[in-house]
Amino acid sequence: MTEPKNMAELKRILLVEDSKKDVELTLNALEEHHLANEVVVVRDGAEALDFLHRRGKYEGRPDELPAVVLLDLKLPKVDGLEVLRELKADDRLKILPVVMLTSSREEQDLVRSYQLGVSAYVVKPVDFDQFARTVKELGLFWAVINEPPPGCGAKAHPFV
Repeated sequence: MTEPKNMAELKRILLVEDSKKDVELTLNALEEHHLANEVVVVRDGAEALDFLHRRGKYEGRPDELPAVVLLDLKLPKVDGLEVLRELKADDRLKILPVVMLTSSREEQDLVRSYQLGVSAYVVKPVDFDQFARTVKELGLFWAVINEPPPGCGAKAHPFV
C-alpha cells in the first residue's frame, strides 16, 4: 500500500475510554499494525460530546468528523449509551460510525446499543494478546477497509 500524499488526508479515530490501561493497550495495538491515523483520546462521555460538537476546549478544532468512534459503554459523567443516543439524534453526527468497545456482556447493553444505532458491538477480551488482535482488526476495518459515509472524510492509510 502506498503512503498518502498528504498526512492531512488521514482521518482521526476518536477513542472514548476512561481506563488508562485500556487506552494504552488500544494505542499500542494500533501502532503495532502501523496505522498512521491520529487517535484522539477522551476520558468520559461529556468530553466526547464536547469534541464532536466542537464545544469548550474543542471549540476551535477543524470541523471534520473522525473516521470512527471507539466508544466504551461504562463511562464517567455521561455513559456510552447516552453518547450514542445523542450522536444518532444529531443530523450532522448520525452518519458517524460508532463501535461500542466494552467489557459488558450483558444482553440488555447489546440490544440497547443496536436499538440506538451502533455500527458494531465488540466485547473487550480479557487476554492481552486477544485484546491487541481485536483492536488491530477494528482499526484496520473501520479506518482502512470500510468506506466512510460522506462527511466522515477520506479513508485512512496504514504504512506497511
